[in-house]
Amino acid sequence: MDSITFTSDTVLSDVHIYTPNCSHLMVRLNGHGQPVFVSKFKILHNSTAHSKGDVEHLSNEETRDDDLIHQIGGSGATVSGKDEPRSDILLDADGDLDVTRRSDGNLHSDEDDEWREKVYPTIISKGEDFFNEDQEEDCSEIRIEHTMGTALEDVGKQVWRGAFLLADYILNYRDLFRDHTVLELGAGTGMTSIVTATVAKTIYCTDVGEDLLNMCERNVIANKHIYGKTGSEIKVRDLDWLKDEFCTDTKNKYCWSEEETAQLHDQTDVLLAADVFYDDDLTDAFFQTIYRVLSHLRNPSTVYLSVEKRLNFTLRKLDVTCDAYDHFRQCLDELANMRDGRTSFVVEPVKLAFPQFLFYERVEQLELWKIIVEPHTAMKRLL
Repeated sequence: MDSITFTSDTVLSDVHIYTPNCSHLMVRLNGHGQPVFVSKFKILHNSTAHSKGDVEHLSNEETRDDDLIHQIGGSGATVSGKDEPRSDILLDADGDLDVTRRSDGNLHSDEDDEWREKVYPTIISKGEDFFNEDQEEDCSEIRIEHTMGTALEDVGKQVWRGAFLLADYILNYRDLFRDHTVLELGAGTGMTSIVTATVAKTIYCTDVGEDLLNMCERNVIANKHIYGKTGSEIKVRDLDWLKDEFCTDTKNKYCWSEEETAQLHDQTDVLLAADVFYDDDLTDAFFQTIYRVLSHLRNPSTVYLSVEKRLNFTLRKLDVTCDAYDHFRQCLDELANMRDGRTSFVVEPVKLAFPQFLFYERVEQLELWKIIVEPHTAMKRLL
């Protein structure tokens, strides 16, 4: 691949869109010639976890505009209201606004850097070693390799808000996941699995595609300082929703062993998926996969799904629609109404009233759903 070309179907996560352009420095090219970046994400402690209102204040464009007004007006500028005249604004001889320019040092002040770290990922400079063992490790800082601006089939290589939302829920309700065996489907960069490993015992972190799984495994290894002390284990494995069986081909380094599939069926009681509902065919395949997996589990289980309702204007309907989300909801309804004589499914939304341990914009289009799965009494005896 001689050059990086972004075509009309390029998709870019909102997590990355607002990263300052000056920080877009890649660390390497992946196997497909795509630029790879590394971002740092802080996990806040209980005492500093923020409510939605706090984060909205930090990420609000209007807040940043007001800060800029204070800065360009000089050190003595004061603003008591937006519509009040500013007595300290200076005009030149022609009546044009005379703006006091800040020095380069002020443009990158410590205060500004701290604000950006809270709201946006910090991109590491080119050439910094992702696995630098001599580097001092921050036990609250997650370092994630990811790409930016991918085609739709490669969106798993980016970081999405749905992963943050699900991670927030896990960090707020740790006892629901403590010492459990967890299966994450469509794990992408592994962000949610890494956070889950701070409380769960074993996490099967699954997706499909060698290049994506390689990136995911690099992230898991690079973040052992986050979960290593808990004794948890993250196993990166291939799980293709379009296939009926687990991959057992030993030529695939992410294949499943017989022991692992047995452990999955015997011990797993939590399933996760973060923002994987953007294509109707894949959504159908996802629900078929979880139904197949759940039907083999020995224990009652709970499924947690995060989704972002994305609005699109379509020429076909000449209206703003949420087709992918609507199809997701249809699949949820079908699962809730399923009567197969083996398993019952209770589907319910989760209120997003819990604090944020990660800084991101928790937009109203983000949703979290819970599916409670109970084998029927006759099936329990057979299992």
